[in-house]
Amino acid sequence: MARRVLCRWTGAADVRGFTFIELLVVTTIVLVLASAVMPLAQVAARRQREQELRRDLREMRVAIDKFKDAVDLGRIATTEVEPGSEGYPKSLDVLVEGIGMANDASGRKLKFLRRIPIDPMTNSDEWGLRAYSDKPDATTWGGKSVFDVYSKSDATALDGTRYRDW
Repeated sequence: MARRVLCRWTGAADVRGFTFIELLVVTTIVLVLASAVMPLAQVAARRQREQELRRDLREMRVAIDKFKDAVDLGRIATTEVEPGSEGYPKSLDVLVEGIGMANDASGRKLKFLRRIPIDPMTNSDEWGLRAYSDKPDATTWGGKSVFDVYSKSDATALDGTRYRDW
């Protein structure tokens, strides 16, 4: 809001306020600062999704390892495990739904995951799977067991690696 002030020497009314040029300069400065902050926010969001991806992969891999350990220790009946799976689960769903315990008539099940996590890079619960008999860099699943999981995203991480190589 402009203020009217009387000039001391001339006695004329002087209107004070911002000129168009001043407003233009301030707007330009704000736009330059905003354009510098946006890439930083995008990098921060991507880094957060990458951390979430690493955590989810670790969670599923630990569950797969615990399943394998339970088979090796005899806590899971050999009749519950697919032949040729080397003691690994036949799907990720088995880790969630559970599997019958050995020598237990009560019907209790061992569960290794609460749910299959959502891949933060693809926003899907479909993960790339590798069987024990697959090659380490295979992108197709052999189907006998779940030995490893990876993201199906073709994007590259901030460190230059591909997500499916994690």
